[in-house]
Formats: sequence, C-alpha cells, structure tokens
Amino acid sequence: MAAARSSHEAAGVGGAEGRSRGGGSGRFGGSVRAVGRALHLPVTGAARGIRKVTHAHGAGESGLGKLIELHAVNGAGDVMVTVALASTVFFSVPTDEARGRVALYLAITMAPFTVLAPVIGPLLDRLPHGRRAAMAGAMLARALLALIISGAVASGSLELYPAALGVLVASKAYGVVRSAVVPRLLPPGFSLVKANSRVTLGGLLATGVAAPIGAGLHTMGPAWPLYGAFLIFVAGTFLSFSLPPKVDSAKGEDVALLAADAEHLHGPRRRTNGRRPGLRTVGPAVTHALAANAALRCLSGFLIFFLAFLLREHPLTGESAAVSLGIVGVAAGAGNALGTAVGSWLRSRAPEVIIVTVVAIVLGTAITAALFFGAFLVACLAAVAGFAQALAKLSLDALIQRDVPELVRTSAFARSETLLQVAWVLGGAIGIVLPLNGVLGLVVGAALVAAGWLATVRGLLASARRGTRAGT
Repeated sequence: MAAARSSHEAAGVGGAEGRSRGGGSGRFGGSVRAVGRALHLPVTGAARGIRKVTHAHGAGESGLGKLIELHAVNGAGDVMVTVALASTVFFSVPTDEARGRVALYLAITMAPFTVLAPVIGPLLDRLPHGRRAAMAGAMLARALLALIISGAVASGSLELYPAALGVLVASKAYGVVRSAVVPRLLPPGFSLVKANSRVTLGGLLATGVAAPIGAGLHTMGPAWPLYGAFLIFVAGTFLSFSLPPKVDSAKGEDVALLAADAEHLHGPRRRTNGRRPGLRTVGPAVTHALAANAALRCLSGFLIFFLAFLLREHPLTGESAAVSLGIVGVAAGAGNALGTAVGSWLRSRAPEVIIVTVVAIVLGTAITAALFFGAFLVACLAAVAGFAQALAKLSLDALIQRDVPELVRTSAFARSETLLQVAWVLGGAIGIVLPLNGVLGLVVGAALVAAGWLATVRGLLASARRGTRAGT
C-alpha cells in the first residue's frame, strides 16, 4: 500500500508538473487566441451588422440583400476611380488648364459614351439569361481598366482617356443590369421603389465610407486609389455570382421604347391589327416624370462641374478650396441620402405630386441662392438638389412600376437611365464653358430647372388627378 501511495503521489507530482508546463503553453495559446479574437471581432462584428441590415425584412431570403451588398461594392470601387481621376485631371494643374483637361475628358470619354449608352440597354436585352455573368463581367472589366489607368496616371499617357471611357461603359452596363435584376428580387410586401431605395442607399453609404479611404490612399501616390479599386472590383466579380439564379430569368419580359403614342398602348387597351406593335407606350405620366428628372440630373451635372471650378478659384468665405468643395460635396451627399430614405418611407404615394413639389423646391432654392449668393446658400442648394434628385428618381421608379406593364418594365428602366445620364453630361458641359461668376451660374442652373418644371408640371398634375379618380 505504501508503494502504491508512493507511486500515486509520484504520478500526481509528475502530472501536476505536466499540467503546469501544459498550462503555461495553454495560457500562451489562449492569449494568442484572445488577441486574434480581439483583432478579428471588429471585422466580423461589422460584417454581421451589415449583413443584418441588408438582409432585413425578407431581403435575405429573396436575394435582395446580396444585391444591396454588390451595389455597395460597386459604389466603393467607382468612387476610388473618381478620386484618382479627379486628382489627375482636376487638382494637379492650374484652374485654366484644368478646365481644358476636364473639357478634353468629357469630349473623349463622355461624348462617345452618350453615343454608346443608348446601345448598351438593347444589347443587354438580347442577353437576358446571363445577368449574373454580365454584372461580373462589368466588375472584372473595371478591375482591369483600373490597373491600366494606374499606369497612365503614373506616366501621363493618353491611355487614361479610352480607359476612363471603358470604365464608364462598364459602369453603365452594370447599372442597366442592376435595374433589370431588382424586380426579380422583391421580398414579399416590398414595392419596387422601396427596394430601389434600399439598394441606392447601400451604394451611397459605401461611397461615403470609401471616399476618404481613397483620399488617404492618394497621399501614398496617385495610383494607390486605383489599386484599391482593382481589389474592390475583383471582390465584386465573385460577389455577382452569389446572386440567386432567378435573376437570370427573363420570363414574360419584352422591350419598351420611351414613347407615349396612344396608337401603341400596351395591355388590354392596345389596338390589335394582327401585327406586333413596334412601339410600346410607357404613358404620359412616365414621360413627363422622366423630363422632370432629366432637368434635375442636368442641374446635378452642371453644379458638379461649375462649382468645382468656381470654388477652386473663389473658395467659400474663410475656407480653402479643398474644404469648400468638401462642404458642398458632403451637403449634396447628405441630401441625396436623406431623399433616398424619405422615398422608402413614402413608397409610391402620389409620385407625380412628389416630383412636381421637389422640383419646385429646387427651383425656389436656386433662385434664392442666385439672388443672395453666399456660402450658406450654395451649400443649401447642393443639399436640396441632392435630396430632390433622389426623391424624384424614386418617384419615377414608382411611376414605371405603376404604369408600365411588367413585360416591358425592365426595358423602360434601362432606357430611362440612359436618358438621365445624357442629361447629366449636358449639364456638366454647360458648367465647364460658363464664366466663373457665381450669380450667373446659379441663374443658369435655375433656368435649367425651370425649363423642366414648366414643361412637365401640367401633365404630371393632370396624371395625378386621373390616378386619384381611378382609385376612388
């Protein structure tokens, strides 16, 4: 028994020593794991928080949450490219030379883009069963073009301009396909305008996060934001294939042209003469709403370019040029985000009245800012213009959802986006050539909005009255 106790005690002592040694290594391993968890937690916690928001209210089950995340990646990559191009084309040279460079940029990139943009929608309409591949291809193309632009930025090569055009075309192709995908991913009880507002808000928030990161990368070198864009777009390429397979379905869809000819009404009132009609109407309400949105988009392009040059030459009182541009940019972004949020709350109620109201508010703000030109009113105009543009676009989406038959709705979205992009380019061109006089510029901006508002207000209000009578 003594021997047994001795043996047991010896084993106990040895075991205690082993545990002590093992405990030391275990404590070290535990500390390493704790540090790893501490470093990993912010990333995983943020990812879980984002996933919880994007997948709320059935968006996860329908696949809309994946599209929101993909659009956020798209926005982050685009803003990285924008930061790099802005620093190269705009900020790196004196104002007069910068105006020439930007005009050249518009001539070489935007002008061909306005010709190519109307073709993109019809081409993608012919490939309705490969939407995930089309979105992935648009992401991958921009990733490769970002690398080409990074080399051109470093060497000053003219490759910058055709590569930038390629980025615009690929971005437009992604936008057209995204518009086609959203109706396929609506959760139960979601309107199209609410789904679009969710997707748009996700892109805006990602843009707001990525913009300062891109600016920080630019301090390391002009090519670094483009390296960041490359990585983001590569991630987007893989994320595109995570969308549900149903987005590749085009069952029941057809092609629409933006026309409001009563002879080509679609649906039960369509005149049938034994032939398939060549034009399919989107209705007068949609065409008037599109014209009003085009006026706001034209103002947006105008303000971006005009204020960029004006504030660089004549900054806001007491601020530098960079801070002045930052204030106006933040105001416009905040207004856009607020408009998107308000649009999701309003859903599709009286979209014609909403469009008429927000355009009138922008017109009043522009006139006031022109009469009493100053830093505060310039920032207010940027915020109001961003708010109105977002809310009017969501209202246009609601009208397309309400008035355009489902089988041509996707095509109508694609063509409306093209027209709005052309309006933005036109406004930007006006902003470049206009003299750098603040009062004159805001008067011109007000005139652009007034032309769109006066041409559409009567038709929109008449459409709203007809809709009210039909609903009662």
